[in-house]
Amino acid sequence: MTVVVPAHNEATVIGRLLSGLLRDAEPGEMDVVVVANGCTDGTADVARGFPGVRVLETPVPSKREALRKGAAAACVFPILYVDADVELGTTDARAMCATLRADGVLATAPERALPLADRPWPVRSYYAVWSRLPEVRAGLFGRGVIAVGEEGQARLDALPSVMADDLAASLAFQPHERAVTGTARVVVHPPRTLGDLIRRRVRAVTGVAELDGSPGGRTARTGVRDLVGMARSPRLVPHLAVFLAVTLLARTRARRAVRRGDFTTWLRDDSSR
Repeated sequence: MTVVVPAHNEATVIGRLLSGLLRDAEPGEMDVVVVANGCTDGTADVARGFPGVRVLETPVPSKREALRKGAAAACVFPILYVDADVELGTTDARAMCATLRADGVLATAPERALPLADRPWPVRSYYAVWSRLPEVRAGLFGRGVIAVGEEGQARLDALPSVMADDLAASLAFQPHERAVTGTARVVVHPPRTLGDLIRRRVRAVTGVAELDGSPGGRTARTGVRDLVGMARSPRLVPHLAVFLAVTLLARTRARRAVRRGDFTTWLRDDSSR
């Protein structure tokens, strides 16, 4: 398998990812390609410290271009695209490769784990609702990992360059063509502050708007029915109030970027790194 890791100033976390990913790997089992894009820190040097890891460098700070460079450098399928700030183990990567061998499955991603114990209550409340949304549970986005075979890669190659790259990748496949691998798990670190959560959501809403406006664009949307269903649980009602407040605020702020046609400003959450 090939593992492509786009990394922009991820020196503080990329070692964590690579350590877990390679810990139990057999010699030659993984071809790991780290694409350090527009880095001004030691990301490339940290990655080179892991035997067998190939490091490509580009001065252009673009995740999309980093993904393209990594794909072009891939020698074998399947290809796993992995964000530098998540945690993924060797057995998780193997499990996803096994899923891709099933008939008709072109793309897969792991179950997500969200460590929230030390996060402030508004962040915990938001994710209590978000993680239960049907589209979030079924889609491959928001996991920081997607694995594809050769046919799946052809779908990704045809995608436009958009901010919401993981959502676009998920929607490139029909529900019967994609699967969440239940035996694989990725740790996705949530923001540590409410402000950083809102920044993330503004970026997400802006990305969805860009997808809506792209040729043939379609998005995964949460319906009123989804939220009404949760409101039937008294335990979730306070969390729903926080979820709606964050969502409305993020949409209001995102409108400014959409009006300007600004689909390139990446509102990065440094608190989770």
